[in-house]
Amino acid sequence: MSNGARHALGVVAGLLLPPLVAAGLWYGTGDLTLQLQQSFRISWVAVGVLAATAVVLAFLLGSRLSPVASLLGGLLLAAAGVMPFAELLGARPLPLDLLPGVMRSGFTTVTASGLQAVLGVALVVASLFPSRWRGRPAARDEAQETGWEAEPAPYGPPSYSGPEDSTRPMFRP
Repeated sequence: MSNGARHALGVVAGLLLPPLVAAGLWYGTGDLTLQLQQSFRISWVAVGVLAATAVVLAFLLGSRLSPVASLLGGLLLAAAGVMPFAELLGARPLPLDLLPGVMRSGFTTVTASGLQAVLGVALVVASLFPSRWRGRPAARDEAQETGWEAEPAPYGPPSYSGPEDSTRPMFRP
């Protein structure tokens, strides 16, 4: 996959997956909290939603797709995580009446605890590593296109590929 295609898919993933992460985090936390407070039982639907959210979040953090996905997601989650602190300074950035009851409860729980800001900063930091911005080396692609492949060294030991030689540390005649 070329770098352009990888970054284009990263933009698409960065625009689609972070809102799903936020919604899953808000719903899972809100439903789990409300079920525990009201009837003192665990909502397994909320646990499943949180597990799926964790899988998508791990994909954003560690995939080789593109760091644009984690950068966009991190900026979105960090911005939403800072909203309660902006409200303390006198601003009213988000009308909470737009969210349903369970998600509103989850939003206030996750953002007031600072967890959402921490996840946003983690996603931004994960996208800053230079190795994630580079694609795979093109040396293999050029060799396959020209039909030329490197031959093994003529004076070195022969390479063994059998299972009986997989644990030997050096060549023994």
